[in-house]
Amino acid sequence: TDEIMQQDIRPLVAVDIIEQLHRQFAILSGGRGKDGAPIITFPEFAGFSDIPDEDFLNVVTYLTSIPSLEAASIGFIIIIDRRRDKWSAVKASLTRIAGAFPGNLQLVFVLRPSRFIQRTIADIGIKLYRDDFKMKVPIIMLNSVSDLHGYIDKSQLTRELGGTLEYGHSQWIHHRTAIENFAMTVKTTAQMLQTFGTDLAETELPNDVQCTEELLSSHTDHHSKLKGELKLAVKQGATLLTCIREPVTRSANSKLSPDELENVATVERLLAQLDETEKAFDQFWTKHHLKLEQCLQLRHFEHDFREVKLALDNLMEAQAGFADIGDSVTRVEHLLREQKQLEEKGQESLDKAQSLALHGEQLIQNNHYAVDSIRPKCVELRRICDDFTNETKKKYDILGKSLELHKQLDKASQWCEAGIYLLASQAVDKCQSQEGAETALVEIEKFLVTAKEHQLSNPKEFYNQFDMILTPEIKANAQRILQKLEDVQEMFDKRQVSLKKLAAKQTRPVQPVAPHPESSPKRASPKITRPAGVDSTDYFSLLAGKYPGLQFQGHAFLTTYTHPASTRSNGRLNLPRTETHIINELIETERVYVEELQSIIEGYASEMDNPNLVHLIPSALQNKKEILFGNLPEIYEFHNRHEIENCIENPELLARCFLKRKEDLQIYEKYCQNKPRSEALWRQCGDSIFFQECQRKLDHKLSLDAYLLKPVQRITKYQLLLKEMLKCSKNSEGTAELEEALATMLDIIKSVNDSMHQIAITGYEGDVSELGKLLMQGSFNVWTDHKKGHNKVKDLARFKPMQRHLFLYAKMLLFCKKREENTDGHEKTASYSFKNSLKMSTVGITENVKGDNKKFEIWYNGREEVYIIQASSVELKNTWISEIRKVLTGQLEACR
Repeated sequence: TDEIMQQDIRPLVAVDIIEQLHRQFAILSGGRGKDGAPIITFPEFAGFSDIPDEDFLNVVTYLTSIPSLEAASIGFIIIIDRRRDKWSAVKASLTRIAGAFPGNLQLVFVLRPSRFIQRTIADIGIKLYRDDFKMKVPIIMLNSVSDLHGYIDKSQLTRELGGTLEYGHSQWIHHRTAIENFAMTVKTTAQMLQTFGTDLAETELPNDVQCTEELLSSHTDHHSKLKGELKLAVKQGATLLTCIREPVTRSANSKLSPDELENVATVERLLAQLDETEKAFDQFWTKHHLKLEQCLQLRHFEHDFREVKLALDNLMEAQAGFADIGDSVTRVEHLLREQKQLEEKGQESLDKAQSLALHGEQLIQNNHYAVDSIRPKCVELRRICDDFTNETKKKYDILGKSLELHKQLDKASQWCEAGIYLLASQAVDKCQSQEGAETALVEIEKFLVTAKEHQLSNPKEFYNQFDMILTPEIKANAQRILQKLEDVQEMFDKRQVSLKKLAAKQTRPVQPVAPHPESSPKRASPKITRPAGVDSTDYFSLLAGKYPGLQFQGHAFLTTYTHPASTRSNGRLNLPRTETHIINELIETERVYVEELQSIIEGYASEMDNPNLVHLIPSALQNKKEILFGNLPEIYEFHNRHEIENCIENPELLARCFLKRKEDLQIYEKYCQNKPRSEALWRQCGDSIFFQECQRKLDHKLSLDAYLLKPVQRITKYQLLLKEMLKCSKNSEGTAELEEALATMLDIIKSVNDSMHQIAITGYEGDVSELGKLLMQGSFNVWTDHKKGHNKVKDLARFKPMQRHLFLYAKMLLFCKKREENTDGHEKTASYSFKNSLKMSTVGITENVKGDNKKFEIWYNGREEVYIIQASSVELKNTWISEIRKVLTGQLEACR
């Protein structure tokens, strides 16, 4: 029974021979011999010899197939009960069993006829015909059941044979048919699940929403139906198990026979198979159902994408149609309203696109199988939204410029009209007197003061300001108004000359006027006083010394840009304490910074390849563009590619913006490392005619070397802005991210600074890059103590400290001597001569050295070498000790 599911040929089952089993000419009572051999009993049966051979063989074959293989291999015990019959019946039974019994035999017991004559005949017959029965096992003739009890325990014999074993033939048949039906149910159910699973695995996923929904519904219904079948099968098995165990449940003294116990084991195994099949099916169904649901999600996403993409394309097409920048204030204001309407109209599509992109990213995060299909669509949606937003901003910028231009032109035109009216309204007769002339002069002077309202006093500046939108028509109109302004000014000048002649010769007080900032005489910038505690070897401090025109504050150069909302108090810049102002400053300075980088690349670097200027380039500069400019083009591409203007509406995104660019900002380290080479080349070639000509074309007030310092200024500017943001956002949402962004920027500045010191190391024979990350660097007083050295040397070493610059790496601690050399008469350049190194794997540290809380001790090779190190402050000492302990702890953890 246990093997039913694996058999290809249908085995003999009880239902096939139910009538023959009911005749009860042979039974498997469930009893066992002393060694566990199954007992088959042939009870008294009047028509035994009349049973057809096929029926006899089927019943005996079926009965021998029921016990387990282990029990059957022991051999069957046959009990033939012929106490009420004749010797002929005994002989016929033995002959039939010998010729047709399909299993292994162990013993044959015959309860011979009880009548004296038949018993005597049986004794004689068994001796005469034993060899004819062809049985290889003993045939034991018994006179009574009491003799049988000597061979088989009573508990293994039915009541008919004087035993105590409970046996009901009808119930036995009922259990057998139920077990076999349940086995067939399990097999059929497993086959149904397998067939359904195969169908699911071979199902092709539909390409549209409706078909996917129908397939999902169909498969779900089929799955629910099969789960119902499984539940019924489990219930059937549980009921059968209860029925088999019913005698034990009913009476605590009852025990199941070995055959009944095997029936229980069989049903339990079938239930276990059913449970395993169900679990495997559920696992497969879960994956398949998830795939169908993800397929449906994908089809919905693709459908929504097509709709949103069409709407966005229409929106972009409509936006592209707005090419007019207006020719008057009224027209520009109308265009701005139309642009606003288009923006409001497209907002719904933009929101849908952003929402759909967010939904797509959620699908990706949920491990959707179609990531390669979803991600490009999300990128496309965000790109179109960004393009529309950027284009809209450009449209507003251009229209805003156009509006400002036309307003200025209108104001200038109105001023001209007002001036003409003023001149025309001055009565000539009243101006003939001294008083009248003076009054007229005052009127003219008051009116001329209002000239600043039209802001067209400097035509060159005007054209530079609005160059991007000056169409031929607008330019012609502007030239007309500028000419009109010039004419009106000339009219005022002539009128003033005439009125001054008419006025009395009275000394008029001179009104002092402050000079324009640009016209004020240039003064040398004061020297910068470095704040206390700043390491004189700090790279940025050195740059502050090289370029005293730059203000140095906390590792940062402050640009001269002043925000409109800023104020100055005692010469210091007081930045506004609002996030919006800080973001505005960041965006504005970022825009100016990118424009400056572009002007350097286009106005200098690209001009080095200009055939018309090749003859102006000094020979020392030939093929050295990469040295002079470093990776400036890479920095420009990075900033030009990553817009941060979206942060003005979402200040909380600012920190994420910096965190996202953390790795990219390492390009500044490369730039700073090249800076000494660039400066040396500039000192050699900076006064060439080539650079003067490029500066003239660009109309730059500063020479190239000042602009080449812009990246150094910029990388140090960000951390100041982030600090200001933190002051405004303290204890608010996003503070943690701002703090992390600030720490990132400070770490980048530290990394740049450290790298500048590292490249100045000389005399080290190994490869510094193999020592791991540079964790700390700084200057200290160092005393050494070598146990193997001479006593006088040791004493001398203890009292004479050495100035050493230490470089702490993950694998090594380097001791260097700092040297400063003048380079071509310019500022001193620091270098670090390698003196000694300690492997971090063999050092130890003592935190406190007696008598000085600024000292700590590093010992090497079991204190054969001891280094006492004195820091400039307790805080610096603690910082170094903490970092060294981290390295040692990390090595210990790695060893563990």
